[in-house]
Amino acid sequence: MTSHNNDSPSIAEICDNVKRLGYAARERIRLYGEEFEVISDPFPHADGVAINAKTKKDANVRVVRLPATVLQSVRGRQVKIA
Repeated sequence: MTSHNNDSPSIAEICDNVKRLGYAARERIRLYGEEFEVISDPFPHADGVAINAKTKKDANVRVVRLPATVLQSVRGRQVKIA
């Protein structure tokens, strides 16, 4: 049963939906002018959502915080579904 209240989606729901947008392990994405290989699924980080990723130039895995616009689009989709 879907809830019809105005509550914001949980961070777990946001992470799941971000994953469906292609920010999932073993995917390749382009952010901040760089191409990344995503190493982890999205996870809560500070006040947002992040992934572990590496670039072709640097094999070190680093935490990459996802842009607010990505999170806003996910939250917008949640409201339309409800």
